[in-house]
Amino acid sequence: MATDPSSAIMGSMSEGSSDQLKQAVESQHGGTATFVQAVPVHEVHNGETVWDGVVHVFDLKGHPGGAWRAYAWSYELPDGKRRFFSVIHTPQIDGPRKAVQAAIVADPGGDHI
Repeated sequence: MATDPSSAIMGSMSEGSSDQLKQAVESQHGGTATFVQAVPVHEVHNGETVWDGVVHVFDLKGHPGGAWRAYAWSYELPDGKRRFFSVIHTPQIDGPRKAVQAAIVADPGGDHI
């Protein structure tokens, strides 16, 4: 779900639409997502940019585990397809930047975030 922090990836100018990200949140986590805001996030690790893009924030209703917020973003792969990320709000993941950091930690061998 993330990247080797030494591999930089920039958010594409063609970010996933809010509707696509809403669908990703709902399909991955359940419940009904409502868009709240889009937040620019620039994440650096060891002096290298590992993410520079927009994270969409959604309120959740009816989540099976009681979560009330989720963070989602995507980027375009070299083949033109999109890779979507969705992270549930927790006491440790309390904002868009922390969601991106959690995705990086969750899959340190991944190609991109």
